[in-house]
Amino acid sequence: MSLPKDDVATLSARWSEGVLLKRDVFSNVERGRFRRDGGEVDAVLRRLDEVPWWSYLLARHLFARERKALTLAKGLGVGPELLWAGRRALVRGFIDGVALHLAKPRGNVAYFRSAKQALHRLHRAGITHNDLAKEQNWLVGRDGHCYVTDFQLAASFSRRSRLFRIAAYEDLRHLLKHKRTYAPEALTPKERKILARKSLFARVWLMTGKKVYRGITRGIFNFTDREGGGRRLVNDAPVLIEMIRRNPDVRDAAIVAFADRRTGVGLYAFVEAERASLEAQLQSELAAAKGPKPPEHIQVVQALPRDATGKPRTEILQLVAMNQVDLLEPMMASDTDRAFLKDILDARKNLRDRFNFEANLKLPSH
Repeated sequence: MSLPKDDVATLSARWSEGVLLKRDVFSNVERGRFRRDGGEVDAVLRRLDEVPWWSYLLARHLFARERKALTLAKGLGVGPELLWAGRRALVRGFIDGVALHLAKPRGNVAYFRSAKQALHRLHRAGITHNDLAKEQNWLVGRDGHCYVTDFQLAASFSRRSRLFRIAAYEDLRHLLKHKRTYAPEALTPKERKILARKSLFARVWLMTGKKVYRGITRGIFNFTDREGGGRRLVNDAPVLIEMIRRNPDVRDAAIVAFADRRTGVGLYAFVEAERASLEAQLQSELAAAKGPKPPEHIQVVQALPRDATGKPRTEILQLVAMNQVDLLEPMMASDTDRAFLKDILDARKNLRDRFNFEANLKLPSH
Protein backbone atom coordinates (compact mmCIF):
# COMPACT_ATOMS: atom_id res chain seq x y z
CA MET A 1 0.00 0.00 0.00
CA SER A 2 1.94 3.01 -1.27
CA LEU A 3 1.74 6.50 0.18
CA PRO A 4 -0.42 9.11 -1.60
CA LYS A 5 1.48 11.58 -3.78
CA ASP A 6 0.84 14.46 -1.36
CA ASP A 7 2.33 12.46 1.52
CA VAL A 8 5.35 11.48 -0.57
CA ALA A 9 5.94 15.08 -1.66
CA THR A 10 5.85 16.40 1.92
CA LEU A 11 8.09 13.69 3.33
CA SER A 12 10.57 13.95 0.45
CA ALA A 13 10.95 17.67 1.11
CA ARG A 14 10.87 17.70 4.90
CA TRP A 15 11.80 14.31 6.36
CA SER A 16 15.33 13.00 6.95
CA GLU A 17 15.34 9.23 7.40
CA GLY A 18 16.88 7.91 10.58
CA VAL A 19 16.68 4.84 12.78
CA LEU A 20 13.86 2.32 12.42
CA LEU A 21 12.26 1.98 15.85
CA LYS A 22 9.49 -0.51 15.19
CA ARG A 23 8.01 -2.47 12.35
CA ASP A 24 4.84 -4.55 12.58
CA VAL A 25 1.63 -5.29 10.67
CA PHE A 26 0.10 -1.96 11.75
CA SER A 27 2.84 0.51 10.74
CA ASN A 28 6.51 1.35 10.44
CA VAL A 29 7.85 3.77 13.04
CA GLU A 30 11.19 5.48 12.61
CA ARG A 31 13.12 8.30 14.19
CA GLY A 32 14.70 11.06 12.15
CA ARG A 33 14.41 14.80 11.60
CA PHE A 34 11.56 16.91 10.26
CA ARG A 35 12.01 20.35 8.72
CA ARG A 36 9.60 22.94 10.08
CA ASP A 37 9.45 26.60 9.14
CA GLY A 38 11.79 27.39 12.03
CA GLY A 39 14.30 24.66 11.22
CA GLU A 40 14.81 20.92 11.70
CA VAL A 41 13.64 19.10 14.82
CA ASP A 42 14.00 15.52 16.05
CA ALA A 43 10.83 13.67 15.18
CA VAL A 44 9.13 10.28 14.82
CA LEU A 45 7.38 9.15 11.65
CA ARG A 46 4.56 6.59 11.49
CA ARG A 47 3.78 5.35 7.97
CA LEU A 48 1.36 2.79 6.59
CA ASP A 49 2.90 2.14 3.16
CA GLU A 50 4.37 -1.25 4.10
CA VAL A 51 1.33 -2.54 5.98
CA PRO A 52 -0.02 -5.81 4.50
CA TRP A 53 -3.43 -5.64 2.83
CA TRP A 54 -5.09 -7.93 5.37
CA SER A 55 -4.31 -5.64 8.31
CA TYR A 56 -4.67 -2.32 6.49
CA LEU A 57 -8.23 -1.45 7.62
CA LEU A 58 -7.34 -1.94 11.28
CA ALA A 59 -4.04 -0.10 10.81
CA ARG A 60 -5.92 2.79 9.22
CA HIS A 61 -8.37 2.88 12.14
CA LEU A 62 -5.52 2.98 14.69
CA PHE A 63 -3.79 5.69 12.65
CA ALA A 64 -6.94 7.85 12.69
CA ARG A 65 -7.32 7.45 16.45
CA GLU A 66 -3.74 8.54 17.06
CA ARG A 67 -4.06 11.53 14.75
CA LYS A 68 -7.24 12.74 16.46
CA ALA A 69 -5.88 12.27 19.98
CA LEU A 70 -2.61 14.05 19.20
CA THR A 71 -4.56 16.93 17.67
CA LEU A 72 -6.62 17.31 20.84
CA ALA A 73 -3.55 16.94 23.06
CA LYS A 74 -1.71 19.85 21.44
CA GLY A 75 -0.21 22.15 24.05
CA LEU A 76 -0.77 19.80 27.00
CA GLY A 77 2.93 18.96 27.31
CA VAL A 78 2.28 15.33 28.20
CA GLY A 79 2.97 13.60 24.89
CA PRO A 80 4.49 14.16 21.47
CA GLU A 81 3.44 17.18 19.45
CA LEU A 82 1.73 16.43 16.14
CA LEU A 83 3.99 18.13 13.58
CA TRP A 84 2.28 16.99 10.39
CA ALA A 85 -0.41 14.50 9.36
CA GLY A 86 -1.12 13.17 5.90
CA ARG A 87 -3.50 10.49 4.70
CA ARG A 88 -1.26 7.51 5.49
CA ALA A 89 1.63 9.01 7.44
CA LEU A 90 2.10 11.37 10.34
CA VAL A 91 5.07 12.98 12.05
CA ARG A 92 5.12 13.64 15.76
CA GLY A 93 7.74 15.34 17.86
CA PHE A 94 10.48 13.29 19.48
CA ILE A 95 10.44 13.23 23.27
CA ASP A 96 13.91 13.23 24.78
CA GLY A 97 13.38 10.40 27.21
CA VAL A 98 13.62 6.69 27.83
CA ALA A 99 10.80 4.15 28.07
CA LEU A 100 9.79 3.06 31.56
CA HIS A 101 10.98 -0.52 31.13
CA LEU A 102 14.43 0.79 30.21
CA ALA A 103 14.69 3.68 32.68
CA LYS A 104 13.36 1.67 35.66
CA PRO A 105 12.75 4.68 37.96
CA ARG A 106 12.94 2.81 41.26
CA GLY A 107 11.93 4.94 44.21
CA ASN A 108 11.38 7.99 41.97
CA VAL A 109 8.30 9.41 43.65
CA ALA A 110 8.55 12.70 41.74
CA TYR A 111 8.25 10.85 38.42
CA PHE A 112 5.01 9.15 39.44
CA ARG A 113 3.64 12.42 40.76
CA SER A 114 4.36 13.89 37.33
CA ALA A 115 2.71 10.86 35.69
CA LYS A 116 -0.48 11.40 37.66
CA GLN A 117 -0.53 15.06 36.62
CA ALA A 118 0.01 14.07 32.98
CA LEU A 119 -2.97 11.72 33.11
CA HIS A 120 -5.08 14.42 34.74
CA ARG A 121 -4.31 16.83 31.87
CA LEU A 122 -5.14 14.19 29.25
CA HIS A 123 -8.42 13.31 30.89
CA ARG A 124 -9.41 16.97 31.29
CA ALA A 125 -8.97 17.29 27.53
CA GLY A 126 -11.34 14.36 26.99
CA ILE A 127 -8.62 11.87 25.99
CA THR A 128 -8.11 8.40 27.40
CA HIS A 129 -4.98 6.54 26.33
CA ASN A 130 -6.23 2.96 26.77
CA ASP A 131 -2.82 1.30 26.29
CA LEU A 132 -0.93 2.23 29.43
CA ALA A 133 -0.42 -1.30 30.70
CA LYS A 134 2.65 -1.32 28.41
CA GLU A 135 5.70 0.15 30.09
CA GLN A 136 7.11 1.20 26.70
CA ASN A 137 4.25 3.73 26.36
CA TRP A 138 5.46 5.62 29.45
CA LEU A 139 8.57 7.75 29.02
CA VAL A 140 10.95 9.13 31.62
CA GLY A 141 12.02 12.44 30.14
CA ARG A 142 15.55 13.77 30.38
CA ASP A 143 13.98 16.53 32.49
CA GLY A 144 12.68 13.87 34.89
CA HIS A 145 9.03 14.43 33.97
CA CYS A 146 6.60 11.83 32.70
CA TYR A 147 5.41 11.68 29.10
CA VAL A 148 3.19 9.17 27.32
CA THR A 149 3.39 8.04 23.73
CA ASP A 150 1.75 5.72 21.16
CA PHE A 151 -1.84 6.98 20.99
CA GLN A 152 -3.11 4.38 18.51
CA LEU A 153 -5.71 3.03 20.95
CA ALA A 154 -6.59 6.42 22.43
CA ALA A 155 -10.22 7.54 22.54
CA SER A 156 -11.47 11.11 22.35
CA PHE A 157 -14.64 12.12 24.19
CA SER A 158 -16.75 15.25 23.89
CA ARG A 159 -18.33 14.70 27.32
CA ARG A 160 -17.54 12.84 30.52
CA SER A 161 -19.75 9.86 29.77
CA ARG A 162 -19.81 6.64 31.77
CA LEU A 163 -17.55 5.02 29.16
CA PHE A 164 -15.08 7.89 29.52
CA ARG A 165 -15.01 7.52 33.31
CA ILE A 166 -14.37 3.78 33.04
CA ALA A 167 -11.54 4.28 30.53
CA ALA A 168 -9.99 7.06 32.63
CA TYR A 169 -10.17 4.86 35.73
CA GLU A 170 -8.34 2.07 33.89
CA ASP A 171 -5.66 4.54 32.73
CA LEU A 172 -5.10 5.49 36.36
CA ARG A 173 -5.11 1.88 37.55
CA HIS A 174 -2.41 0.96 35.02
CA LEU A 175 -0.31 3.90 36.18
CA LEU A 176 -0.61 2.68 39.77
CA LYS A 177 0.46 -0.83 38.73
CA HIS A 178 3.71 0.67 37.44
CA LYS A 179 4.06 2.76 40.59
CA ARG A 180 3.64 -0.44 42.61
CA THR A 181 6.50 -1.98 40.61
CA TYR A 182 8.97 0.89 40.97
CA ALA A 183 7.87 2.90 44.03
CA PRO A 184 5.54 0.70 46.10
CA GLU A 185 6.34 2.52 49.33
CA ALA A 186 4.80 5.71 47.87
CA LEU A 187 1.35 4.20 47.23
CA THR A 188 -1.38 5.87 49.28
CA PRO A 189 -4.21 3.90 50.92
CA LYS A 190 -6.62 5.24 48.27
CA GLU A 191 -4.30 4.15 45.48
CA ARG A 192 -4.06 0.66 46.95
CA LYS A 193 -7.86 0.45 46.92
CA ILE A 194 -7.93 1.43 43.24
CA LEU A 195 -5.33 -1.25 42.47
CA ALA A 196 -7.45 -3.85 44.22
CA ARG A 197 -10.63 -2.92 42.36
CA LYS A 198 -10.80 -3.46 38.63
CA SER A 199 -13.71 -1.90 36.81
CA LEU A 200 -16.47 -4.23 35.62
CA PHE A 201 -15.35 -3.55 32.06
CA ALA A 202 -11.79 -4.63 32.90
CA ARG A 203 -13.00 -7.83 34.56
CA VAL A 204 -15.18 -8.72 31.57
CA TRP A 205 -12.34 -7.83 29.20
CA LEU A 206 -9.90 -10.12 31.01
CA MET A 207 -12.37 -13.01 30.89
CA THR A 208 -13.49 -12.56 27.27
CA GLY A 209 -12.15 -9.80 25.04
CA LYS A 210 -8.49 -10.13 25.98
CA LYS A 211 -8.49 -13.80 25.01
CA VAL A 212 -10.01 -12.95 21.64
CA TYR A 213 -7.52 -10.08 21.20
CA ARG A 214 -4.57 -12.37 21.93
CA GLY A 215 -5.98 -15.01 19.61
CA ILE A 216 -6.20 -12.49 16.78
CA THR A 217 -2.91 -10.65 17.32
CA ARG A 218 -0.77 -13.66 18.21
CA GLY A 219 -2.56 -16.23 16.10
CA ILE A 220 -3.83 -14.52 12.96
CA PHE A 221 -1.45 -11.53 12.92
CA ASN A 222 1.50 -13.46 14.43
CA PHE A 223 2.15 -10.39 16.57
CA THR A 224 3.70 -10.34 20.04
CA ASP A 225 4.97 -7.13 21.59
CA ARG A 226 7.03 -7.83 24.68
CA GLU A 227 9.07 -4.62 25.01
CA GLY A 228 8.73 -4.23 21.24
CA GLY A 229 10.63 -7.46 20.59
CA GLY A 230 8.03 -9.63 18.95
CA ARG A 231 7.86 -13.41 18.84
CA ARG A 232 11.58 -13.92 18.27
CA LEU A 233 12.48 -12.22 21.55
CA VAL A 234 9.77 -14.14 23.39
CA ASN A 235 10.29 -17.58 21.86
CA ASP A 236 13.74 -17.76 20.27
CA ALA A 237 15.97 -15.65 22.51
CA PRO A 238 15.84 -17.91 25.62
CA VAL A 239 16.71 -20.97 23.50
CA LEU A 240 19.57 -19.15 21.77
CA ILE A 241 21.00 -17.91 25.07
CA GLU A 242 21.15 -21.47 26.40
CA MET A 243 22.84 -22.65 23.20
CA ILE A 244 25.42 -19.86 23.39
CA ARG A 245 26.18 -20.57 27.05
CA ARG A 246 27.12 -24.15 26.18
CA ASN A 247 30.30 -22.89 24.55
CA PRO A 248 33.08 -23.31 27.16
CA ASP A 249 34.59 -19.91 26.32
CA VAL A 250 31.34 -18.08 27.13
CA ARG A 251 30.80 -16.72 30.64
CA ASP A 252 27.33 -15.29 30.04
CA ALA A 253 25.07 -13.89 27.31
CA ALA A 254 22.13 -11.55 26.85
CA ILE A 255 19.91 -11.06 23.80
CA VAL A 256 17.84 -7.99 22.93
CA ALA A 257 15.70 -7.12 19.93
CA PHE A 258 15.94 -4.28 17.44
CA ALA A 259 13.78 -3.19 14.52
CA ASP A 260 15.19 -4.23 11.15
CA ARG A 261 14.11 -2.76 7.82
CA ARG A 262 14.42 -6.09 6.01
CA THR A 263 13.29 -8.70 8.54
CA GLY A 264 11.02 -6.67 10.86
CA VAL A 265 12.64 -7.72 14.14
CA GLY A 266 16.29 -8.66 14.53
CA LEU A 267 18.09 -10.17 17.51
CA TYR A 268 21.38 -8.88 18.88
CA ALA A 269 23.41 -11.13 21.20
CA PHE A 270 25.96 -9.68 23.62
CA VAL A 271 28.34 -12.43 24.73
CA GLU A 272 30.62 -12.09 27.74
CA ALA A 273 33.93 -13.73 26.79
CA GLU A 274 37.59 -12.94 26.14
CA ARG A 275 38.03 -13.89 22.47
CA ALA A 276 36.61 -11.52 19.86
CA SER A 277 37.07 -14.25 17.22
CA LEU A 278 34.43 -16.24 19.11
CA GLU A 279 31.73 -14.28 17.27
CA ALA A 280 32.17 -16.13 13.97
CA GLN A 281 32.46 -19.46 15.76
CA LEU A 282 29.17 -18.91 17.59
CA GLN A 283 27.38 -17.92 14.39
CA SER A 284 28.55 -21.16 12.76
CA GLU A 285 27.55 -23.26 15.78
CA LEU A 286 24.09 -21.74 15.97
CA ALA A 287 23.51 -22.12 12.23
CA ALA A 288 24.58 -25.77 12.34
CA ALA A 289 22.39 -26.56 15.35
CA LYS A 290 19.17 -26.44 13.25
CA GLY A 291 17.45 -24.53 16.05
CA PRO A 292 15.98 -21.01 15.99
CA LYS A 293 17.34 -18.56 13.47
CA PRO A 294 20.69 -17.21 14.81
CA PRO A 295 20.89 -13.59 15.95
CA GLU A 296 21.59 -11.07 13.21
CA HIS A 297 24.47 -9.74 15.31
CA ILE A 298 26.75 -11.31 17.91
CA GLN A 299 29.15 -9.06 19.81
CA VAL A 300 31.73 -10.33 22.28
CA VAL A 301 32.26 -7.99 25.23
CA GLN A 302 34.72 -8.25 28.09
CA ALA A 303 31.91 -7.81 30.59
CA LEU A 304 28.17 -7.26 30.39
CA PRO A 305 26.80 -4.17 32.18
CA ARG A 306 25.08 -5.40 35.34
CA ASP A 307 22.77 -4.01 37.99
CA ALA A 308 23.21 -4.24 41.76
CA THR A 309 21.84 -7.80 41.79
CA GLY A 310 24.25 -8.96 39.08
CA LYS A 311 21.67 -9.24 36.30
CA PRO A 312 22.68 -7.94 32.83
CA ARG A 313 21.33 -4.44 32.22
CA THR A 314 19.37 -5.25 29.10
CA GLU A 315 17.92 -1.73 29.05
CA ILE A 316 21.39 -0.42 28.16
CA LEU A 317 22.08 -3.18 25.65
CA GLN A 318 18.67 -2.53 24.05
CA LEU A 319 19.55 1.09 23.30
CA VAL A 320 22.95 0.07 21.91
CA ALA A 321 21.32 -2.48 19.60
CA MET A 322 18.79 0.11 18.41
CA ASN A 323 21.46 2.79 17.87
CA GLN A 324 19.62 5.07 20.29
CA VAL A 325 22.93 5.89 21.92
CA ASP A 326 22.06 9.49 22.76
CA LEU A 327 19.47 8.19 25.25
CA LEU A 328 22.17 6.40 27.24
CA GLU A 329 23.66 9.47 28.88
CA PRO A 330 20.99 9.86 31.64
CA MET A 331 21.51 6.19 32.54
CA MET A 332 25.24 6.57 33.18
CA ALA A 333 26.10 7.11 36.84
CA SER A 334 29.84 7.83 36.51
CA ASP A 335 32.79 8.26 34.15
CA THR A 336 33.64 4.62 34.89
CA ASP A 337 30.25 3.60 33.48
CA ARG A 338 30.83 5.79 30.42
CA ALA A 339 34.29 4.34 29.78
CA PHE A 340 32.89 0.84 30.15
CA LEU A 341 30.11 1.62 27.68
CA LYS A 342 32.50 3.21 25.18
CA ASP A 343 34.21 -0.13 24.59
CA ILE A 344 30.85 -1.69 23.75
CA LEU A 345 29.79 1.18 21.49
CA ASP A 346 33.08 1.25 19.60
CA ALA A 347 32.63 -2.38 18.55
CA ARG A 348 28.86 -2.45 18.01
CA LYS A 349 27.58 -4.27 14.92
CA ASN A 350 24.29 -2.68 13.92
CA LEU A 351 25.74 0.21 11.94
CA ARG A 352 23.64 -0.15 8.79
CA ASP A 353 20.57 1.50 10.31
CA ARG A 354 21.79 4.40 12.37
CA PHE A 355 21.61 8.15 12.57
CA ASN A 356 23.98 10.77 13.95
CA PHE A 357 22.72 10.73 17.53
CA GLU A 358 26.14 10.38 19.17
CA ALA A 359 26.59 14.11 19.70
CA ASN A 360 24.60 14.17 22.95
CA LEU A 361 26.47 11.26 24.54
CA LYS A 362 29.41 12.50 26.60
CA LEU A 363 31.78 9.55 26.36
CA PRO A 364 35.36 9.85 27.58
CA SER A 365 38.20 9.29 25.17
CA HIS A 366 40.94 6.74 25.91
